[in-house]
Amino acid sequence: MTSTAAIAPPGSSPRQERWYRTVWRWHFYAGLFTLPFILWLSATGALYLFKPQIESLIDRPYDNLDIAGAPAAPSDLVERAQVAMPGSVLHRFILREGANDAQRVVVGLGTEETRVYLHPASGEVLKTVGEQDRLMRVISRLHGELMIGRWGSTFVELAASWAIVMLLTGLFLWWPRDAKGMGGVLYPRIGRTGRNFWKDVHSVTGIWVSLFAMVLILSGLPWAKHWGDYLGTLREATGQIDGPVDWSRGSDAEARERAALDRRSRAALGEHAAHMGMAVPVVASVREDQLDRVVARAYGLDLPGPVEISPPAPGSSLWIVQSNTANRPLRTTVEIDGADGTVAGRVHFAQRHWIDRIVGYGIAWHEGALFGLANQLFGLLTLLALVALSGSGAVMWWRRRPDRRLGAPAPKGIIRHSWLLIGLTIALAFVVPLFGISLAIVVLVERLFLRSNAAIADAFGLRKRSRIRAGATSRP
Repeated sequence: MTSTAAIAPPGSSPRQERWYRTVWRWHFYAGLFTLPFILWLSATGALYLFKPQIESLIDRPYDNLDIAGAPAAPSDLVERAQVAMPGSVLHRFILREGANDAQRVVVGLGTEETRVYLHPASGEVLKTVGEQDRLMRVISRLHGELMIGRWGSTFVELAASWAIVMLLTGLFLWWPRDAKGMGGVLYPRIGRTGRNFWKDVHSVTGIWVSLFAMVLILSGLPWAKHWGDYLGTLREATGQIDGPVDWSRGSDAEARERAALDRRSRAALGEHAAHMGMAVPVVASVREDQLDRVVARAYGLDLPGPVEISPPAPGSSLWIVQSNTANRPLRTTVEIDGADGTVAGRVHFAQRHWIDRIVGYGIAWHEGALFGLANQLFGLLTLLALVALSGSGAVMWWRRRPDRRLGAPAPKGIIRHSWLLIGLTIALAFVVPLFGISLAIVVLVERLFLRSNAAIADAFGLRKRSRIRAGATSRP
């Protein structure tokens, strides 16, 4: 996000020009690397922002049913779902949010989960779909892992970190030190054409979107494999552990959680599973009427949906009733004793430790759930601005590329040194260790290999100091 307003007055020292070259070069590095990721993550993220509307549209045929008579018992519906998926056990029973909604039951076989839609009165199976095959689950994996698991999560985490560097260096290059008026600063100047038009678009978009984009990026990092593990270590080191995290830490972690839930369900529901012809040990017997009793009690809690009920641990009669509403600050987890239907425990979002609360607010904002439709539209606007920022930067680079070759345009300008920018970059390297490692690698490659090749060094603006003219006053 360069701007003539960012350039120091004539007569500045060669050191200031070298500093400008350095900041500009890292802005170019970051922009070049993150461009395809920003376009991809913006497209998939825009779809995921409207997850409630999209899923409602997909499920519409199953939420406007003709229902005559009283609903079947939850235990009977679970049994029908298990018959539809032989060998499976109950993983989650999802409370119906509307009187005419189909009953959703999630059953599992190992790490494989299937969502079964049943007519709540007749018990007829209306639809089955693998949990990981649902459209928004696919979009989520495309967005967070590029559909290639932990390596995709690593690339996304790196791109997110370098996008922050792009925004920080762009703001520093742009900052209107000597600008006259707000044209080209807060709004584009009408009538400008060519590269001047694209520079205004790039600079103005950058100043409006940078802060919100950085919040959006940082709030998405808990899902990343490495940063999620780093956050987990921080929770342990600060004694802030209060049960498992309620956000995803990648498909591998989700698979382990599904496997653990499957083992717990088979142990707790062992007697019923054996009755269904499944080869599982009878560790503890949970009578069918416990689920019926828990479901009836859960409806009276008036928790924000979707509300999911999962089986108790082996040897316990405490069923877990959890609100999984996308607006995480509204989430509540309740334990209900299946033996008598009493509430044995309740944990509200406000009772969780401060790290989990901060992450919860951030994720709700990231997913567009914190303020409903307004949050969704603001998130969409931020993503569109990021696309405009990256696209205008690419156009400027294409127009200025040296001799129409693929390479960095020559950096021309002078700017004062900033310890603030250095400090923020170093702080980011500590906050996001994977970025710190990548930064160190890039610095080493630049100094050991790129500078030794004259053509590559010139393409990336790595000119020797002797070639920098003292008192240079040229402008980009």
